Amino acid sequence: MKNIEVAARTGGGDTDGNPTLFDAIQKARKTSVPLDNIERAVKRGSGAEAGGSDWQTIMYEGYGPNGVAVLIECLTDNRNRAAMEVRTAMSRNAGSMADPGSVSYLFNRKGVVIVPYGDAGGIVEDDVLIAVLDAGAEEVNDLGDSFEVISEATDLVPVRTALQGAGIDYESADMSFLPSVQVSLDEDGARKVFRLIDALEDLDDVQNVYANFDVSDDVLEAVTAD
Repeated sequence: MKNIEVAARTGGGDTDGNPTLFDAIQKARKTSVPLDNIERAVKRGSGAEAGGSDWQTIMYEGYGPNGVAVLIECLTDNRNRAAMEVRTAMSRNAGSMADPGSVSYLFNRKGVVIVPYGDAGGIVEDDVLIAVLDAGAEEVNDLGDSFEVISEATDLVPVRTALQGAGIDYESADMSFLPSVQVSLDEDGARKVFRLIDALEDLDDVQNVYANFDVSDDVLEAVTAD
């Protein structure tokens, strides 16, 4: 709901002219958020209704186990609380905070759209490629149960619009930070990093956690089987 309120405050309450708000509402609806709650968040953000909070986006940087770089994106109405909780979660899970800029250079801000396969005989990779080829997409990756369309951050809306124009439904369309260099982890390292990420994602103010680790299928299977 925070994202809806912030999007409405930044770009207005009309989804036709505010693609960020459109995507935030779509995401909320897909997670079964009641329509009344969505409408109230839009009204608070756009100023049509009193009671909106002063949300601020803050990015923290740090290192996790095995030297894994971590970016923590927060949306909070209390900077001091967010900083304290992030710092505590990091220190309790073998992580450490880092100075601004010391980690972020290892990531590139990109647009990422996830397109589900759909029913049998539904969307295939060629359908997605044809739809987004001229909209700024850089690559389309097959994730096994969906397609991942990556673009420059500035091309996220054109890519999303191109998919809609082709009649292709998408699951999510978000800005993301993708690592330029990855750290390979064994089972022990993966368990420690996953524990840190879980602790950070459990914090109310944390919206997204990005990390530059890589695990093999065998390691992932072993860790998730615990």
